Amino acid sequence: MAVIIANPLDFNVEDLYVDLRQSVGCPIYLKCEGFNFAGSIKIKAAAAMVAVREERGELRAGGTIIESSSGNMGVALSIVAASRGYRFVCVTDVRCTLAARKTMEALGSEVHVVGEPDADSGYLGARLAYVRKLCEANAGYIWLNQYANEANWRGHYRTTGPEIAKVFPELDVLFIGAGTTGTLMGCARYFRENHPGVTVVAIDTVGSVTFGRPPGQRMIPGLGTSVRPPIFDASYADDVVYVEEAETIRMCHRLAGSGYLFGGSTGTVVSGAAIWMKEHGRDDMTAVAVSPDFGGNYLDTIYNDEWASRVVTADVPDDHHRCGPRS
Repeated sequence: MAVIIANPLDFNVEDLYVDLRQSVGCPIYLKCEGFNFAGSIKIKAAAAMVAVREERGELRAGGTIIESSSGNMGVALSIVAASRGYRFVCVTDVRCTLAARKTMEALGSEVHVVGEPDADSGYLGARLAYVRKLCEANAGYIWLNQYANEANWRGHYRTTGPEIAKVFPELDVLFIGAGTTGTLMGCARYFRENHPGVTVVAIDTVGSVTFGRPPGQRMIPGLGTSVRPPIFDASYADDVVYVEEAETIRMCHRLAGSGYLFGGSTGTVVSGAAIWMKEHGRDDMTAVAVSPDFGGNYLDTIYNDEWASRVVTADVPDDHHRCGPRS
């Protein structure tokens, strides 16, 4: 049956899952959120945040949106802006992949790249400072501020959470990556209020400060923060797993070996989910992990052997991510 659309926001596959047992050895179903024109889950939050500003009358045709992004949100907002007649200014940093930057520019967006991190708050702090500077110089700019915008998590409360619950009414555990924490907060709130028996496990990267750990160098954009997002509430996460970037890269390559080319955020989520299942899993457990993106934007980084070898500095046993679920 043909699908005909008149706007790129009208298309998003909501119910495609990959059974990871064959490729990773874990009884986990991976919800693929990249089948839309933005190629990532960020299209949901981008559309939701823009819709709120439109409803308030703050965004009109020809208006300018500005946002800080490590890549995926920038691409998503580029599509939303182009489809709705707005200008979009993205402030990113040197870790943003070349493919993401070129995609934003191809869609008509203006991209500013921050070259140096803030001494205390890293690249994110530097990006936010630059956004504020641009807003001060351009009074008409509308800053969505995904890190503090409740529409970010509310979009997932209305969509991603219910979508998972519909397909898996007997869900036991849900794994979600922590970036801006929009997906995490939206889904965690939905399940806490509607299906309180579900365990929500956050997946974060080593070097991220979101859960109170000390900051550290991170090379892969997407998950993790150097400034704790104001929308984040740790009480909604039942557990958290921290993943080294080397493990993210190994997992991405492992999945690629089975024919699945996923992005860095997905590699981190799957790696963390496998670690948790190895410790806590059961044969009768129903587990779902959310895949934020695909790997096309990471060909020059994660899937480039020279780049990846600089991040992967220690060997991990072959069975590091093999699940050993207990009966």
